[in-house]
Amino acid sequence: MKKALLLSLVLLYAIFGISQNQALKSGLKTEKAPWLKTTMQESDQAVYHPKPEINIPADFKNTDVVNIVTLGTCGNAYGMGYAGQKRKLLDYNQELNAVTFIHFMGGALDPAGNTRDFGYDISLDGGETWTTMIELYVSPDTTGGYITEIVGYPQGEIFNPPGNTNPDEAYIAYQATVAATMPGGQDGFVFGRGKIGDITDTTRNFIYSNPDLGIYLSKPEGFTLDNNGRMWMVNYNQNWDNGGMEWLQEIVVTQCVWNESENDFETGSQFLLDCPSEFRPADVKIEFSPDGTFGYIFALGDIGDVPVSDGLSYYPIIWRTEDSGETWEGPSVVPLAGENGITGVQYFLNNDELAEIYGTPIPPRDEIPFTTAFDFDLTVDAIGNPHIAVVVGITGEDPYSIITDISPSSGYLYTAAMLLSSFDLGEPGSWEAGVMGRLVSFRGSFGDLTEDNRIQIARTVSGEQLFVSWLDTDSTVSNENNAPDIWCRGVDLITQRKTANDNGEDLPSNVTFGSEATFSAYFFNGSREVMDDDNWHFTIPYVYQNMTPTDPYQPVEYRYIQDFNFSAYDFQIPAYLTVGMEEPPVQSNFALSVSGPSPNPAKESVSIRVNVHESSGANIRLTNLTGQTVQHFTQNLNAGNNTIAIDVSDLNSGIYFLTVEAGGEAVSKKLIVNR
Repeated sequence: MKKALLLSLVLLYAIFGISQNQALKSGLKTEKAPWLKTTMQESDQAVYHPKPEINIPADFKNTDVVNIVTLGTCGNAYGMGYAGQKRKLLDYNQELNAVTFIHFMGGALDPAGNTRDFGYDISLDGGETWTTMIELYVSPDTTGGYITEIVGYPQGEIFNPPGNTNPDEAYIAYQATVAATMPGGQDGFVFGRGKIGDITDTTRNFIYSNPDLGIYLSKPEGFTLDNNGRMWMVNYNQNWDNGGMEWLQEIVVTQCVWNESENDFETGSQFLLDCPSEFRPADVKIEFSPDGTFGYIFALGDIGDVPVSDGLSYYPIIWRTEDSGETWEGPSVVPLAGENGITGVQYFLNNDELAEIYGTPIPPRDEIPFTTAFDFDLTVDAIGNPHIAVVVGITGEDPYSIITDISPSSGYLYTAAMLLSSFDLGEPGSWEAGVMGRLVSFRGSFGDLTEDNRIQIARTVSGEQLFVSWLDTDSTVSNENNAPDIWCRGVDLITQRKTANDNGEDLPSNVTFGSEATFSAYFFNGSREVMDDDNWHFTIPYVYQNMTPTDPYQPVEYRYIQDFNFSAYDFQIPAYLTVGMEEPPVQSNFALSVSGPSPNPAKESVSIRVNVHESSGANIRLTNLTGQTVQHFTQNLNAGNNTIAIDVSDLNSGIYFLTVEAGGEAVSKKLIVNR
């Protein structure tokens, strides 16, 4: 698509979008995706960002609320990515108790280093002690005035071969972009691994765009390893050959496989997935379940399948595999807006806030064009269900924008950091939404870099607990998101409860406030898995960069947060917004509490979590709609949390009631069995 045509289409959609969304009050502040904002300008000149004002309170004092250690360095601040990209930099492997952080080189610890070289820092004792600045990829010498391999956007994870327990025999698997610098060259990927026990043992392999097959490789937006020894990358299929960007309405999926005899990754398969959106999606990610069976690719875009959002708003688009990536089905959509939209999304703003946006009377909630923001993160739980962490709001006057004004009544932006969860493998109608936290800022500027809330998600190795994190800036310190703290919320999928803050309130926890990272946790990254000590303590690894916020060309230091954690008793609040749904679990006077069954609907088995203050016997009974008991057994309960698995494979499809009786009290939950 030629640039002039693209601009015309954008303007056409802008007119169409305004006509659809005309009830909005005028003058509301909005933001667009950075790439779309640049496309819609009259020129290609970089956006000028004035020096932001940051007003740190004079009486603020740092404390040791979390322990922070210095890792490696880099020659500038660009290595952490921008606009929500580059997530797979920090990784934790529980089998090895190893943490690794991949990054560009240079800076104080590598003064002669090339910022196009990259390496990693590593801890083999759960983040307590570190070895830093281990080179993984060194740029080659120049040839004929050209650097033959200019790389960017490295990402990496720990690869532990099956059955291995020795960290020295494990690897750092990596992938990066290779830019075309030789005349007639093609962009591509470089991928390989470095052996942890022998830092000189590294590999590099290349795969390039193939215009003859219509495949164009660029910066991979999504990267992951599955547990079958395969590396996956996803990127937009875009042809830059004609001096502009032509979006080919396809996602490129590249798979590399582990060769045991060579102890290296090699190119496996490469294929295209149709993504019939007029404009390129805002973000795309790929992830697999802990056992590697179920996999998902998600994009934030618009393929015309949600009438309220057509030509106007972003929503999740999904492709799924149930055979470890051999075949993929999709695309299907996850509507936020409209009659099939997610109730928890459509009710996260109260009536007063909606009146501030639309006036009165407010429009029906299923006619409001809810939208995602422009980056997200993805994980898959223990039984193969997908979960998305994403910022959600309302589309502004321009198409594919989000309203980022602040509400006079609530004091929050008209946005929320949300967890969107499917409890039936991503199928339509199976999605619920939980507000992890309301936001007070959205986009920050750092010289010529911009960054939004950079929302991310991690899971336990078991896939039963999830942790959503993001950046937000106190509005009294700055009016944009340029002095951020890290915020976090945990969700237990078994009890379907989320964490309370330190005061027991229904609010997220501020990870960094009170530490040296207060108001300065720039461009953070969390790992995709967290530490679980088997005593219901979950530690979430984080890295951020210590930088000069107004000058990203200055060297930076990377900092690791060692000990931010939740315990089982922090999960106190119902996780999902339940407007129009069942009431959330309540605790009886006897202190018997019972979670809702998960998954629900169920096919083969479900789990519930029962909490009691004292040891007790319990009766567990399943009854159908006529009151007939279809299953009954007893269970001894220990004081505290108890997880009970129930086999429902012999039950017919239908609605049942699951009742737990203990200590003279009884709690019932509705269960749906769906074959």
